[in-house]
Amino acid sequence: MPDRVKVGIIGSQFEADIHAESFRILPDDAEVVAVASPTPGHAEAFAKKHAIPRFFTDYRKLLAERDIEMITIAAPNYLHAQMTVDAANAGKHIVCEKPLCMTLDEADLMIDACRQRGVLLMYAEELFFTPKYVKAKQMADQGAFGKVYMVKQLEKHFGPHAAWFWDVEKSGGGVFMDMGCHGIAFCYWFLGRPKIKSILCHMGTYVHSERTRGEDDSICIIDFENGAKGVIEDSWARRGGMEDRIEVYGEGGVCYADLHMGNALPTYSEYGYGYAVEKAPSTKGWSWPVFEELWNYGFPQEMRHFARCVRAKESPKATGEDGRVVQQAIFAAYASAGKGAKVTLPFRPQGAKCPIDLWLRP
Repeated sequence: MPDRVKVGIIGSQFEADIHAESFRILPDDAEVVAVASPTPGHAEAFAKKHAIPRFFTDYRKLLAERDIEMITIAAPNYLHAQMTVDAANAGKHIVCEKPLCMTLDEADLMIDACRQRGVLLMYAEELFFTPKYVKAKQMADQGAFGKVYMVKQLEKHFGPHAAWFWDVEKSGGGVFMDMGCHGIAFCYWFLGRPKIKSILCHMGTYVHSERTRGEDDSICIIDFENGAKGVIEDSWARRGGMEDRIEVYGEGGVCYADLHMGNALPTYSEYGYGYAVEKAPSTKGWSWPVFEELWNYGFPQEMRHFARCVRAKESPKATGEDGRVVQQAIFAAYASAGKGAKVTLPFRPQGAKCPIDLWLRP
């Protein structure tokens, strides 16, 4: 197909698989031509699995490929900033997975580097593209619920796939760093990007204390300048598989959207079967297998959109600046949990190497 954006993926684990498969589902605007991963054998195996012609163990060699126009970063959080700067210096447009980085200084560095080099920095927040959630926002914007006074986003399961998530030196935090970033971004986007006034957050480690110093459960309340509240619940301590849903409350209506249940087949099996849904621990007994999983999450639509932005066919719906808003809120949330008190924004901590420092060492 002519004029497709040539894409390189940095990473070879769970999220990189999603990126590659998403480009395959909607192939008209982009094609993946290279992958890089430092782990011996991973890049080659990933390339073979997804029919990608080139693979590298050093992402800088991928960046040196002249035909690659856009890269997606699906690497551990602590690597995002340097990879973004290197990609910008190589003239590549960038899709960076959430959360954007580890610190606000890194966020500013990433944004400035991309601006100076004239490349796009796009923030991979798939909830902006999740069909159910997009429909809920469309109805809200049309006035279906009147003045919206509260939006809730909840995501819970029993823990992440890759080992680095459990290492706070590499991840920057626990479940709130991993998934609270989704909730912050969703509430901010759904309400029309109002300024955040304050954040109150509670965190605890209830199940996985032997695996991580990070929190495995959190609840956060955000006060927005327009008077609305965002409520965000996240957990790595929930058994029984994945839960992902939103609730919208307005003075004239209400809306509920469960990401999985409306797209699932209630199933009972004595014997089990192959795959049900992300994070499902077993397929024996009752399970809820989903269909068109990535489409219902919004990943293919997200990647197509970013490719079209490179061709100036669309304007980015999720930017580095959005990621920075989320990053500031993440820091405020950890500080709130550490102090046991509400934190007002703007908020820029001094001396914290990563958000969780403000909870572990308040």
